[in-house]
Amino acid sequence: MNTKRFDLKSRGTSLSKEIVAGLTTFFAMVYIIVVNPLILGDAGMDAGGVFVATILAAVIGTLVMGIVADVPYAQAPGMGLNAFFAYTVCSVSMGFKWQEALAIVFICGLINVLITVTKVRKSIIKSIPESLQNAIGGAIGLFIAYLGMVNSGIINFDQIPFGGVQEIAAFDNPSALLAVIGLAITVVLLLLKVKGAIFIGIIASTIIAIPMGIVDVSNIQWFDISAIGNISETSFAFFGETGFASMFASGDKIMLAIVAIFAFSLSDTFDTIGTFIGTGRVSGIFDEEDEKALQGGKGFKSKMDKALFADATATSIGALLGTSNTTTYVESASGIAAGGRTGLTSMVTAFMFLLCLPFANVFKLVPSAAVAPALIVVGIMMASSLAEIKWGDFAEAVPAFLTLAFTAFTYSISNGIAAGFIFYVIVKLTTGKAKEVHPILYGSAALFLAYFVFMAIQAAGVPVPPEAVEAVEAVASL
Repeated sequence: MNTKRFDLKSRGTSLSKEIVAGLTTFFAMVYIIVVNPLILGDAGMDAGGVFVATILAAVIGTLVMGIVADVPYAQAPGMGLNAFFAYTVCSVSMGFKWQEALAIVFICGLINVLITVTKVRKSIIKSIPESLQNAIGGAIGLFIAYLGMVNSGIINFDQIPFGGVQEIAAFDNPSALLAVIGLAITVVLLLLKVKGAIFIGIIASTIIAIPMGIVDVSNIQWFDISAIGNISETSFAFFGETGFASMFASGDKIMLAIVAIFAFSLSDTFDTIGTFIGTGRVSGIFDEEDEKALQGGKGFKSKMDKALFADATATSIGALLGTSNTTTYVESASGIAAGGRTGLTSMVTAFMFLLCLPFANVFKLVPSAAVAPALIVVGIMMASSLAEIKWGDFAEAVPAFLTLAFTAFTYSISNGIAAGFIFYVIVKLTTGKAKEVHPILYGSAALFLAYFVFMAIQAAGVPVPPEAVEAVEAVASL
């Protein structure tokens, strides 16, 4: 491998440091190849196909990041984004088929590329107040943790006409017991700062599941290169009759699609920006000039602009392969802490993901109860952003709290973002600070308000006037 192009010496690193950093990042985030197929499988997707798509999306996205931007960040289908895909977009909340949801993700990626090479994405970033950014991150963390508890059986949820009954599981339930054991193992490993703690926790939980009778390894084929063929079940799936064609066949779905695209793009953008600024500023990967270029520059000349471009392209590539939004992983911070400073770190991480492809059958053994601890601890990590909110300031607390509450209580990330935006505008208008609200935020709040009205009309069974459908279609064509 020619390492001269990475200019290792002048950037305070070496070949050995970059390799160690790449391995560290890989083990910190490899859990996604287990978690993502299980989550997207709940949307009706083929788990084997998603497994291969997850790996290929991680490989391609991470290579683009390393070669184009020359920074030590890795990409893969994002936690939170995959939950939004499966449990909001593909649930009764929005009602899209998984092929249609992939089409939405693909469009989101194209839009992100377009707005990244212009000043639009920068304007969006500046328009959203920091308190709402932190609330969105914390809300997604709460959603993910709750998801892990419900899917593993730690929390029982029985749907009844006027809500639900939730209770702690009786621990004669093997799945719930395994999840609690796995959570304890994962937390201990993280506290001891063991590298790859989340992945080790998943593997340990799966091994424990064998004597518990949850996992059967008697007929497993450990190495199977033919499993790569499963990608045909998910790749390019939205180009058929179900996908673009069915999504745009009815005006009823267009409003929902616009909201989903906006929510995907928003979550992806702030997750990525937070990762870049939070890790790049301390390590020196991104300097003040890069951050200034992010705020006011044009095009993508700086390293951060190029990194954002790499992140945006990875989303559409992942959708083509058959997975939810591919995004930059905050776990890249572990590789940066190990000394990674260049794109060579990313290339090592991508190579390690590629090596996992022939072991699809092994990873299929992992039960959802073994993945639940990973979801819960990722939720804990994401909740750290809530500490940045000024809860003593009622005007700031209202939209932040409602973002959390609507996300958790309605089981929908998009509902949470919508509530936060709408009430932020209400608070500013009420307190005479209307000028502090960016025009983009006014437009976003209006879009979300229209979304709620649209959903209410549908729920009431009231026919939607043709003029309204035409108006929605006109907005979608802009």
